[in-house]
Amino acid sequence: MQHIFVKSLMSLLPKSSGRDSFGHVSVRHQGGRQKRYFRSIDWKRDKDGVEARVSDITYDPNRSSDIALLVYRDGEKRYILAPSGLHVGDTVLSGSAIEAKAGNCLPLGSMPVGTLIHNLEISPGKGAQMVRSAGNAAVVLAKDGNAVQVKLPSGETRVFDAKCKATVGQVGNIDWKNRVIGKAGSNRHRGKRPEVRGVAMNPRSHPHGGGEGRSGIGMKSPKSPWGKRTLGKKTRARRKYSDRFILQRRGKR
Repeated sequence: MQHIFVKSLMSLLPKSSGRDSFGHVSVRHQGGRQKRYFRSIDWKRDKDGVEARVSDITYDPNRSSDIALLVYRDGEKRYILAPSGLHVGDTVLSGSAIEAKAGNCLPLGSMPVGTLIHNLEISPGKGAQMVRSAGNAAVVLAKDGNAVQVKLPSGETRVFDAKCKATVGQVGNIDWKNRVIGKAGSNRHRGKRPEVRGVAMNPRSHPHGGGEGRSGIGMKSPKSPWGKRTLGKKTRARRKYSDRFILQRRGKR
């Protein structure tokens, strides 16, 4: 199948390979990836009431889900995340008084309880920020006036404004989690360099390093290369303002 590429919606993705402006490694385990083009995704879905036809569903190297190319009646083209069950030739809409079917975008207040959703806004009009990975879906649990309770894929239940938009359905490419990398070179093409265990280093390079022969980490808590605790210690500096919207925290997996 010949895929359609819209050049106006694509731009070359800059590559830093984990280096800063001096050429020093500032982010470990990055570098040497394949050249990529960034596809501009329509996170806001603000073209209300204008019908769009799905012209193509294609792979996006920058995300786990596939993307769908929408062609609106007025000729404008936009990319969206392709939900499961959406096919080439289908039509989708955005607005408040429309059917809650896969690919349609509605405010949470207009969705029936029990609807599977993705591309969820945190603040009305800001654009989708949550539930965007392949195979993910949230559930509309309850509605109370201007507040809507949503259960997120993590198991957390959170309250959202009824004006926040979301797209109906589960994010497609569900089998993404079952992919097999196959060889080290595939990860190098993705820009991932090898990781070295701290216990294999010398003590100057890592807190876990040193010792005669094979030796453990030799301390109560594992440490990062910079001596910060990595297990059992809370790293959040302060409570977020949005914590008050959490009704039930996610359980331990």
